[in-house]
Order: sequence, then structure tokens, then C-alpha cells
Amino acid sequence: MLSRVADSIYWLNRYVERAENVARFVDVNLNLLMDSPLGTTQQWEPLVRTTGDLELFQERYGEATADNVIQFLTFERSYPNSILSCLQSARENARSVREIISSEMWERVNAFYFLVRDASRTSPMTDISNFFSEVKMESHLFAGVMDGTMTHNEGWHFGQLGRMVERADKTARILDVKYFILLPSVKDVGTPLDELQWISLLKSTSGYEMYRKCQHRITPQDVVRFLVLDREFPRSIQFCLLHAERSLHHITGGTPGVWHNPVERALGKLRSELDYTTIEEITSLGLHEFLDQLEDAFNDVHHKIHETFFALKLV
Repeated sequence: MLSRVADSIYWLNRYVERAENVARFVDVNLNLLMDSPLGTTQQWEPLVRTTGDLELFQERYGEATADNVIQFLTFERSYPNSILSCLQSARENARSVREIISSEMWERVNAFYFLVRDASRTSPMTDISNFFSEVKMESHLFAGVMDGTMTHNEGWHFGQLGRMVERADKTARILDVKYFILLPSVKDVGTPLDELQWISLLKSTSGYEMYRKCQHRITPQDVVRFLVLDREFPRSIQFCLLHAERSLHHITGGTPGVWHNPVERALGKLRSELDYTTIEEITSLGLHEFLDQLEDAFNDVHHKIHETFFALKLV
């Protein structure tokens, strides 16, 4: 497969997944705003801070109000990671490989883009929660159409690789929102407010029902274990890494436990480290510090994917 084609399919899936996860990202705070007695004192600046784009936001909008943050993360055309910008990029990548992907995939991503573009021209703030639900559903539809209409060959696996790396990164960032935002003071740990906030976090990852099927109580350790280390829940970090590695080996012809290029080594090492990580070790290190290390590792995996498969090599 041409590196240009593989690159476009990889990024098509990353951008669609990123749009969905930005919706989930904002939804964390919206759910907390509805459930929490903090009311209007709910913080919005940390939401932008965890994206790493606080400086850009402050240049454009200044004060981190709910309206400003939602506009920036959702509809800001000059911000490359907004939902609208992600879908515009996804559409352009899909256009460049229309002869490779199915026509149904093109139609789905095209409709997704126009849904968000049209919403940006109206005033969806009055029904923003339903809008984010639509964004998440459109992403699911795209993934289902791709799985059901595209041959599961090398191109499909590049798409799966992009989707899983993006999802793992954003699950870590959604958990980091909990670290930055939730409790006003340590005295609130273990209170009903604390439990409400962990429930909101689980709902924002579509994990509340699945969590309840295996756990009866909401505890911080169990929630973190579920979203980081669970091997069966499709939005957990470990699940994403397992499936990313599976697709990587399909592309390279490699086998688990053996590496022949930098990306196989980086992804295999990260996945195997999580295999032997315990929730006690995460707690001991500190959730924020652990997530920071994970996000650095995800960036390293992506860099090695680019260098191994997509970068132009001059002879």
C-alpha cells in the first residue's frame, strides 16, 4: 500500500475519533454542571488546559466561560483540534482515498461534516448536550460502516490503528479532567459529590452500565482500574492498546513479543507494561503523573508510526 494512502486512512480515523472524544471531553463538564451543587462555579479553564492549547484559547477568547470554551473546542475553525476542524480534515483525507474506501464511508463522513458545519451556523447552545450525543452517534455510525463495508485488509488495519491510538490518548485525557477539575478540596473525597463526579466520568465514556455489571460500588480505584486496565471494555486504555498492536502486527506480519521496527517496540513495550501494572502502583505514583507518562508514550508511538510508515525516506 502507498504510504500516502495509509497515512490518509490512518488520519481519517484519528480525526473522526478525535471529534467524538472532544464531544465526550466537554460532556464530562456538562454532566458535572448538571449533577454538581457547585453550579456556576464549575471550572472551564482546566478543560482547555488539559488539551495543551490554553495559550491559543486565551489569545482568541480571553476568559474561560462555558460559552467560550464550548465554542473553541467545538466550532472554532482556526483551532485544528475543534470538532468542526477535525471533521473537515477527516473529509479531506476521505476525499483523497475515495478509490480505496467504500462509497458508504465517504457518504457517512460527508454527512457527519455537514451536520456539524450546519450546527456551527445556528445556535445549538440551548440543546448542546443533544448535539454532542449526535456527534458521538455519527462517529459510531462511521466506525460501523467502515467495519461492515471495507475489506479488512492493510488499509482497514491502518484505520483501526489510528482509531485505537487516538481513543487511548483521549481516555487518558478525560481521566485527567477528573484530576484537574472535580473536587474543590480533599475533604470532599468519599462524599456523595465525589461519587456523582465519578459516575459522570463513567457516563462520558459510555462506561457506566458496563462498570455497574462488574462492580457494585463506585470507588476511584475501581473506576481507574476499569478505564485504564480492563481488557474487555472497548474504551479502556489497555483494550485500545491490545487492538492497536493486533492491527500493527497484521500490517507488519510480526508476532507479539517480537519486534522488528521502532513502532512495534514502542507499542509492545507500552502494552506489556500495562499488563503488569496494578492500581496500587498507579495510586502510589499519582493519577495525574501516571496519565502524563501515558500521554507522552502515546505521542511517542504516534511519532514512530509516522516515521516507520508515512515519512518520506530520501535515498
